[in-house]
Amino acid sequence: MLKRALWQGLVAGTAGGLVMTIGEKIEQAITGRTDSHVPARVLQRLTGMPEGLGRQLLPVNWAMHFGQAALLGVLRSMMAQAGMRGPVASAKFTVVRLANDQILENTTRIGAPPASWPRTELVVDLLHKTVYGFTTGAVADALAARNGPGPGQRHAAVHADHRSDVGPLPQS
Repeated sequence: MLKRALWQGLVAGTAGGLVMTIGEKIEQAITGRTDSHVPARVLQRLTGMPEGLGRQLLPVNWAMHFGQAALLGVLRSMMAQAGMRGPVASAKFTVVRLANDQILENTTRIGAPPASWPRTELVVDLLHKTVYGFTTGAVADALAARNGPGPGQRHAAVHADHRSDVGPLPQS
C-alpha cells in the first residue's frame, strides 16, 4: 500500500500543482496580479541557499511550487489508500495544504499569518489551494479506487450506522 501511495501521490500532487498553476496564470491574466516569489524564498531559507533576486528565483520558485505539490500529494494518496476519499477528504487535505504553506512561510520569516493579509490576497490563496486540494484528491481517489475499497471503507461497511461496539478488522 505504501509503494502505491508513493507513486500515486506524486502523480496526484503533480496533477494538482499543474491545474493550480494553470488557474493561477488565468487569474493573473485577469487581475494583473504578479507572480509570488514566496515559494523560492522559503526554499532558499530552508536549504541555506543564497537568497537571490531576479531571474534565479524562477527555477527555485518552480522547484518549491511543484516539489511541495508532489510531496503533499503522497499524503492525500495515503488518505485515499486508507479509504478516506471524496470531497470531505479533499476539503480536509486542503486545510493541510494551507497549514503546510503557513508553517513553512512563517517559521522561515518569509510570510505573515493570513489574518494580516489583505482580504483579496487571502481569497486568491484559498481559491488556488482549494483547486489544488480537490484536483489532487480526485486523482488520488481515482488511482486508489483501482485497488478497491481501503481498510477504512471495509471497516465502515461492517456496520453502516457506525456503532461503537464494532472492533477493528482482522490484521490480514
